[in-house]
Amino acid sequence: MSTGAGIDVQRRLEFLVRDFRTSRPPMPVVVLHAEDVSGADGSDDDRVVELVEELYAGHDAHGTRCAVAPDVREGPTELRRAAGLVRDLSDPKRWDGRRSLYRRYSFPRLRLVRAIEDAVGELDADWPRLPSASGVARGAPDPAQRLLDQLARQRWRPKDSVRWSARLNLFDMAHILPASLVAVLAALLARSHWAVALGSGLGILLLLTLLDNILPGRAPIFLWLRRESRWFMTTTFLRAPSPGRPTDFSLLRPARSWNAIAARAHDVAEALKTGDDFQLQLYVLALFEDLRDNHRRWSWDLRGFKRPRPPALFLPRASAENGGIELIKAVSDVRSRRSELDPLVIVAAVRGADVRRLQRSVIQGPGTAPWTWYQEWGRNLRAGQSPSRALAELPWVIKVPLPGDRLVPPADGQRHCVKAAAKPTAARLVWSLHTLLLVIALLATGVGLRAQELHERHCSASLLTANQDSARLPGDPGGTECIGIATGDVRFADWLTSDGTSPARDQTPWSVAWLEDRIREENESILAEHPDNHVTVVYAGPLSSPSDSRSPVKGIEELAGVYLAQAAINDSSPVQLRVLIANGGVDMRHQVRMADAIAAYAKDDPTVVGVLGAGRNLTTSDDIARTLGNGWLPVVSGTNSATDLPRRFANWFSLAATDEWQVAQLGLIAAQLREPGTRQHALVLARDTRKTDDRYTQEQAKYGGRMLRKQGYAMLPQLEYAVRAGRPELQVHTEKFCQGESVPSVIYFAGRAEDVAPLMTQLNTEPGCARRRISILTGDDLSKADFSPGGEGVAPSVTLYHSTLAELRLAAPRTMFYKNAAKYLPKLGSGEVSYDTHALASGQTALAHDATQTLYRAASRDGAPQSRAATWVHLRTVELGGMATGTIDLTGARPYDDRSGHSIALKEVKGTPDGKPASRVLCSRIAGDARPLSVKECAVEPKD
Repeated sequence: MSTGAGIDVQRRLEFLVRDFRTSRPPMPVVVLHAEDVSGADGSDDDRVVELVEELYAGHDAHGTRCAVAPDVREGPTELRRAAGLVRDLSDPKRWDGRRSLYRRYSFPRLRLVRAIEDAVGELDADWPRLPSASGVARGAPDPAQRLLDQLARQRWRPKDSVRWSARLNLFDMAHILPASLVAVLAALLARSHWAVALGSGLGILLLLTLLDNILPGRAPIFLWLRRESRWFMTTTFLRAPSPGRPTDFSLLRPARSWNAIAARAHDVAEALKTGDDFQLQLYVLALFEDLRDNHRRWSWDLRGFKRPRPPALFLPRASAENGGIELIKAVSDVRSRRSELDPLVIVAAVRGADVRRLQRSVIQGPGTAPWTWYQEWGRNLRAGQSPSRALAELPWVIKVPLPGDRLVPPADGQRHCVKAAAKPTAARLVWSLHTLLLVIALLATGVGLRAQELHERHCSASLLTANQDSARLPGDPGGTECIGIATGDVRFADWLTSDGTSPARDQTPWSVAWLEDRIREENESILAEHPDNHVTVVYAGPLSSPSDSRSPVKGIEELAGVYLAQAAINDSSPVQLRVLIANGGVDMRHQVRMADAIAAYAKDDPTVVGVLGAGRNLTTSDDIARTLGNGWLPVVSGTNSATDLPRRFANWFSLAATDEWQVAQLGLIAAQLREPGTRQHALVLARDTRKTDDRYTQEQAKYGGRMLRKQGYAMLPQLEYAVRAGRPELQVHTEKFCQGESVPSVIYFAGRAEDVAPLMTQLNTEPGCARRRISILTGDDLSKADFSPGGEGVAPSVTLYHSTLAELRLAAPRTMFYKNAAKYLPKLGSGEVSYDTHALASGQTALAHDATQTLYRAASRDGAPQSRAATWVHLRTVELGGMATGTIDLTGARPYDDRSGHSIALKEVKGTPDGKPASRVLCSRIAGDARPLSVKECAVEPKD
């Protein structure tokens, strides 16, 4: 400051700024004037004006949001001119400064009052017309409706608003954006894809924006939620509405609130039309409310903490001509009527001749110190607002007379700077836009990493959540498998390299996708129509693609049998059957994870009564039987021939004959191939399973070697071949035993069906074996091989004997299985569906169908859904005839023991010179027939 008076005033104002940082002191209207009011030349008045302008420049440099009232003298009356000054202050740009802290001010309440006044100005000069007895004067429209129509055309904004801002109502974005965000979060919580969630939010945003801005002749859709509307309806300053008009206002009742806002707008418009002191005071009140809101500390952005300096309004030339005097009076009047404190500091310069218009000063003498006159004013403020003294003073005004000798620069000519200590508030550092952007960036990064992790770990995931019933696990090199239960939008067909069918032959004409769709349709119908009258079973099988995409999915035939049973049951039974599909991966290598997922799901779904499938005997089969047993879930397997599982776990039920019993039946054939009195050599050729969890091969090799020794064969050392890249390495082993001194006449092959064709090729090309009669015995896995014309070949000198788990031919006349298959399963050929139809000949579909029927019968006993514990108990009472493999009789199955009555067939496949293998059934038993097989019944052809 360049003068002593300026330094004194600036010091007092900075004291106010200092106090404002820690409290909310009352803010005065400081009126500066020359002490010598009788001066003729007016030089002191000009110096006071210059002092106020210096104060403005200093506060602007210190970061105070300042505004300077222009010296505009438009308007017919002093009140109108004063109102024009306040109207001009509703422009946020008026409060911008070189070093203003935080963002711009907003003045929604002041703009609302401006909008109503502008709407009145656009109406006829005689608005509102006097109403007639009917409520409408001379057929003219209702005055209130005319006002509302004009406000709607203005979008309830001042007429001089920026065009694009008026058309695109950015003020309603405070409500439109949260509504769009809620739509996005709802979609994400529903585990929609992030693109669907984003599209939902953008769609809601666009729709609400169009409704809020494009539709003509209406109010914004969120008008009743705006903060200015809430103030408009809740302030006691405004006049009470006319009798009969609605007055209640609620955020939760938009229609009633809208009617109340419309009624209040009409009453305020009528008052503004008169142009009395109410108009000016309403403008001042709206200004104060907006400034108070702009400095509210506990707001969502803590803006009050980020603005440590109060706003300042400077009136360098306050006079009657420009409305400044009336504005000062209105400020004092409004503050006297209201109980709230506002943060605005007003500094005005008044000519000495106009001081008399400002009644009484609290300053007692020219030598009073600046901090003393503020304290004296504060002590008199309470009494000064008393109604009895209203005509004697303006209680919120401090008149400060400035001596002439203090209005000139000091002798040294130095300028002094007085500023309150200022340092960034914690809110500006912690809760700022930069911090928000950093937090958003960190959250976005964290959410992105979390979403990426969820997508990498789960088969179905959105931005925030994931389907916990399934997980992504590594499969073959470079591949990924989906393991667990298919719930929600998870479909195992989406993870296959092909559709799951084999392009080489029409063995599995249905795709996994088709079966999943049919089962899902059945399940949706059950949940919609029979939510309380159904049971749920889980099929657990290998539903992933191997690395060789030409191979069919191994569980597809079992899945077809499960669906066939479900469709037939739901069409004829009151208790409906719901089927969930679980995938254990290629060769069931991830069946432990699958079992964990099934057990976890069953805890939350009491309708789950048991598990089907689990058809591969692995070293981890004990773990899944134990996991499911701990969850009270029985397992009914159609194809798992494990010997020890029924003996070790009471919840394990298998329709398949055990490996030990199957090999014992193959001993009837081995006995016939043995030439009495001669030394015959035999060999066990097995897969190397030391690095795998395959227990089926181990059992086959163990029981096969024991059986051949029992039949008197001279056993050669067991050979184990490795499998690399899906292909068996048999050449070294065939060369060894074909070119050795003791060529085996009988080989027990403990391998898989896919390894038979390479073995036949080696036996047909090795000189020591090519012309020698060799018999190969093997287990039920060979039932998956196709020995029909165009299928697998057999070397001409080789005879293959293998067991199968299902005798379909003898059971066919007694079952509805094939009729139902023709009805529910498509693409089974143009002829009659029978036991020798390619898609059904292996028995996998039939066994899965019978297992499903068995578990369902136990779960629906007495025509009502049973619990899983009751289902477990009832399984040992099931006797079910007319099945695809015969009669399923579990009544004699004691816990931890073997049972009898398995279905079995011993088949012979001979190689022929034309390359077409000849296959026939030597002997068989359908399920439920416990009679033992005999050598006579299973006689092989006479030897040449």
